[in-house]
Amino acid sequence: METIFNVLDYGAAADGKTDCTGAFQLALDKAGECMGKVVIPPGKYAVGQLKAKGLGISIQGTSAYSYRSDGGTVLLLNDDSADCMIDISGAFGCSIRGICMDGRGLGDSKAHPIHGIKLYWDEYNGGGEEDNPRIDECRIGNFSGDGIHLEHAWCFSVRHSMIHHNGRNGLFISGWDGFVLDNWFSLNSGWGIRGGEVSASITITGNRVEWNHLGGFHFPYGDSYNITGNFFDRSFGPALSLGGSQNVSLVTITGNIFRRSGAYTDVCHSDEFDNCHVKLQNCSDVTMLGNTMRVGKNDGGGGVLSPDYGFIIRNCHECIIKDNTMMTGALKELIIAEDNKNCIIRDNIGTLSDENWSTGSELLN
Repeated sequence: METIFNVLDYGAAADGKTDCTGAFQLALDKAGECMGKVVIPPGKYAVGQLKAKGLGISIQGTSAYSYRSDGGTVLLLNDDSADCMIDISGAFGCSIRGICMDGRGLGDSKAHPIHGIKLYWDEYNGGGEEDNPRIDECRIGNFSGDGIHLEHAWCFSVRHSMIHHNGRNGLFISGWDGFVLDNWFSLNSGWGIRGGEVSASITITGNRVEWNHLGGFHFPYGDSYNITGNFFDRSFGPALSLGGSQNVSLVTITGNIFRRSGAYTDVCHSDEFDNCHVKLQNCSDVTMLGNTMRVGKNDGGGGVLSPDYGFIIRNCHECIIKDNTMMTGALKELIIAEDNKNCIIRDNIGTLSDENWSTGSELLN
């Protein structure tokens, strides 16, 4: 029985012009019937919205790209009425590997956002079992919506990918039981990662999070996050924002670098305290130990020096914030702590910077 389906055998052309939507969909449908693999050789393919379905389907390209350019297998969106490029709702155990996806700026981030990869259910466990998608070694950018949009997703992993220049967030998560490991989240107009109505049980480790317009990671509601070993650089809002009107609980934050956060360049902060490295509001059972923070300007020493504040900690209880270092960690105050109960906030050593400070590294001056 045939289980490997090459899109070229179904009429696709790697010229970046020919509409390959039908050829790709036929290969996807066939793979969905037999837990098969769709193979996409190197080249550029123009496609509209694609639908993956069935159990255990694999979509395999050739991973080869630079920081600034797509390479290897490249999919170019050609339909401004699409909802997304690849819809994996109902494709249980789907694997997408080694593909560059370019949304080409089609759609509108407010009126009609188009996502790169989308998984959507209208309720928790909408598919009746774990979704378990795996997205690896992909470069996903220039979509008017989110690079990856996971709504009511259950079990997922996003690894070794670059998610960049999207009109909303790099990765949107309303879901549970996930791993986000070793990715770039760069220059997205929203957050690098944003949580939805609830997100829980997620490990986020070893990511480079840089130049995202609203900030680095924002989880407004949920619990059970392990946030370790990430590098947050030049977030235009808080590098890490947890909680707000609802509670975030059971979080470990350790071994991260927070560098030159809070640097809006074209609009003012809606809240002056968004000009900070870390914002914790209405949080409980949070441990934040052994992180490092520093102010800075743009590469080369231009732009605004930021942030004004290191930590903003409000209305939190049963939290430990200690043993973090903040040499030249902020401009105005290292820590603002208000209305907290039964928290340990101590031994966070550091100094304020002055306006003569540039980047903190001669290599970037």
